[in-house]
Amino acid sequence: MHAAEQAVFRDIVLVGGGHSHVVVLRRFAMRPLPGVRVTLICSDTHTPYSGMLPGYIAGHYSYDEVHIDLRRLAEFAGARYFREQVIGLDREQRKVLCARRPPVAYDRLSINIGSMPAVNQVEGAAEHAIPVKPIRRFNERWLALLERVRQHRGAKTIAIVGAGAGGVELTLAMHHRLRNELRLLGRDPDELCFHLFSAEHEILPTHNARVRRTFEQVLAERAVVVHRGAEVSAVTSGQLRTAGGETLAADEIVWVTQAAAAQWLRDTGLTLDGSGFIQVRDSLQTLSDAHIFAAGDCAAMVDRALEKAGVFAVRQGRPLADNLRRSVLEQPLRAYRPQARWLALISTGDRYAIASRGVLHTAGAWVWRWKDWIDRRFMQRFNDLPAQRMVIARPLGQESAVPLDAAESVQAISALAMRCGGCGAKVGATVLSRALASVHPVERDDVLIGLHAPDDAAVVRVPPGRAMVHTVDFFRALIDDPWLFGRIAANHALGDIFAMGGEAQSATAIATVPPGLESQVEETLLQMMSGAVEVLNEAGCALVGGHSGEGRELALGFAINGLVDEGLAGVMCKGGMRPGDELILGKPIGTGTLFAAHARLQAKGRWIDDALASMEQSNRLAASCLREHGATACTDLTGFGLLGHLVEMTRASGVDAEIDLAALPVLDGAAETSAAGILSSLQPANLRLRRALRDQEQARSHPNYALLFDPQTAGGLLASVPAGRATACIAALRSLGYGKAACIGRVLPHADDLAPIHLK
Repeated sequence: MHAAEQAVFRDIVLVGGGHSHVVVLRRFAMRPLPGVRVTLICSDTHTPYSGMLPGYIAGHYSYDEVHIDLRRLAEFAGARYFREQVIGLDREQRKVLCARRPPVAYDRLSINIGSMPAVNQVEGAAEHAIPVKPIRRFNERWLALLERVRQHRGAKTIAIVGAGAGGVELTLAMHHRLRNELRLLGRDPDELCFHLFSAEHEILPTHNARVRRTFEQVLAERAVVVHRGAEVSAVTSGQLRTAGGETLAADEIVWVTQAAAAQWLRDTGLTLDGSGFIQVRDSLQTLSDAHIFAAGDCAAMVDRALEKAGVFAVRQGRPLADNLRRSVLEQPLRAYRPQARWLALISTGDRYAIASRGVLHTAGAWVWRWKDWIDRRFMQRFNDLPAQRMVIARPLGQESAVPLDAAESVQAISALAMRCGGCGAKVGATVLSRALASVHPVERDDVLIGLHAPDDAAVVRVPPGRAMVHTVDFFRALIDDPWLFGRIAANHALGDIFAMGGEAQSATAIATVPPGLESQVEETLLQMMSGAVEVLNEAGCALVGGHSGEGRELALGFAINGLVDEGLAGVMCKGGMRPGDELILGKPIGTGTLFAAHARLQAKGRWIDDALASMEQSNRLAASCLREHGATACTDLTGFGLLGHLVEMTRASGVDAEIDLAALPVLDGAAETSAAGILSSLQPANLRLRRALRDQEQARSHPNYALLFDPQTAGGLLASVPAGRATACIAALRSLGYGKAACIGRVLPHADDLAPIHLK
């Protein structure tokens, strides 16, 4: 999470994690623009580099070697990263429409979402073929195909539709990998039969004759059947048909034909070409909207038709970054001049490649090594990131200020000047009311006066026979996505209520937002409170009021009121554990070390994705499940970590406990980051509780030992359950979506030893 060192005046939003945008992020990391915030919205955290994808398919590279970690890159660039699917634009309001969250406001927008094979233009292709693009989603489809080949006995036919450079290279990569897979399994690789379909009478039609002849020879040597002038007109389950009437029974059909544009672009009102791609000037600015830019495969230059090739997307990154910067500064834009000819290095699957540029041609293993060197050097720019941004200093006065209108200038002076802090430095009433106008808390009969009433406080009725449960939590944002942070903060606060077996009734919020232009403050509040209210509403908890203030960092907390039976029936306390009970943990641990590593650019983006998904998951259903299975005691894991909360339970219950370190459910990557010594700032305080451990000397070498002290945010429930019901309880928890719920130990009778926790 990046602290607000200065007010935000303009928002540049990047939609899509394509090759152009990764270059834009890198350039803004090296040369940030004061007062400008960059946000990347993308549905996939790891985006593949198209130049290395065939090598990955062939088995020469690992997943991480060919993928750019967008979350890490955004963190390095000081940009916000929203993992979200974009479904449209509201150009009048300058907002990006998203599938799950409120629209995201922009001042300048860039679209770099790639393309996809035109499967919808051929009957049955969308249902029965495997499209290569968008390449960011191809990996899961490829892994599924790979597993089907491994499991299939006997002959198997694989058809690849599309014989351009991408189709030929993919065919040879699959041929190399799949035959090797069968050899490793002790099977005959000749069980596989490959067919390549070309709508043209030549393969690789954009390359010279020598290149075509070389690949024709390679394909023939590898017994790949090439169908020329064979445009595929229909696909059914296990079969394809060409326009000439030829049919082929195929077990797998992979689609690598001409590119098509994303459907949602058609409803944006942007000027598109005949294929649905966004038309742009040589500045990469769209024809119809000066605030929107586009690059890569999804863009079509009006002055020159470009092949849908990664080389152009990469080369467009620098001029795109410069023109986004110049557009925000209201300076003249500069033209991007694509090269007339470019070097293509096309591999043959077996660490051998062919170079093609215009009429030039050469081939050999050395060409593959050359290509490998080029590709690895490119990837190092985006994946081998220093722990701190290396910002290139600009001479004083060389970087212009963002132009502001008269009203914005007044707000900027207020945001940048010394704040008086009057009335607790509240957010302005108008901004607050606008931000909360579209937030709709759940309605409850026992909330008599709530959020949208003009009164000074909420009024909530306690139903007859019920008692109140009160809790409060507050913490600063650990990620730069305010909507997701709002969801996590609400989940974290509700955890105490659920751990007690209570029903959440009402919530009062306290929020801190960095100062800035009213529009940016309003947008941040709207995103954060929308996320929080979604979680509160799902829990049946009404947001009834709160307080907002300005501060250097985004922060959010809630005072939650809950209801329990007045006779305390069904209430789960910390002090009810009994010897012989099994200890059950509902969620994996490791959030503290992972987010410490994320701040140091030492965590993989997918590790953070998984941690955030766990933190987003409510404990409400888990609490009900634990009660149904006779839980004798319960708590939720937060800042004190697993050991701290367990010690509290043993003290309150007058028992000891045993933890099986090997049984602890752990978030992906947490063992690696903790082993590297990357720990939360709260870890040293928690480490003082190691005196509560027996047998710790022999346990210190276990990779999960350090995670006993790891502070958790929105962690899982820790409960004791009668031994005879523990197995059924875990099965029930997993069926409810708590996939890593596990028995982590047992409750022991109290012993004379001062250390109550035994490690196994």
